[in-house]
Amino acid sequence: MKSDGFRAAAEAKDFESGRELFAEDVVFRSPFVHTPYEGVDALGFLLGHVVQVFENFRYVAHVEAGDVAVLQFEANVGDKELQGVDILKFDDEDKISEMTVMIRPASGLEAVGGEMGRRIEAATAS
Repeated sequence: MKSDGFRAAAEAKDFESGRELFAEDVVFRSPFVHTPYEGVDALGFLLGHVVQVFENFRYVAHVEAGDVAVLQFEANVGDKELQGVDILKFDDEDKISEMTVMIRPASGLEAVGGEMGRRIEAATAS
């Protein structure tokens, strides 16, 4: 499947070596902000942090058709359990051109947002 490389990178918490999976102009839609992030550098920065925030991360379902894949995951952030989906769209070269993440419940989303905010602030302050 087209998304096998992405799934392997996510499960290994290693998006640095999986950078070639993404189009240079990839668009990332976060569950936290309305405006999408653009570019492989921005996405790599965010994914590098989120894989450290999620605990017990695992994919539990996977559906793929044509140029779209949906991977359902479960994880924890501290004592908060969450479920989510990664929606991937592939370009003509089978690179990920769009990624959208959705997370539930709200308490899980808030836990991810709080921890990501702290990490991003610390990373950009230096």
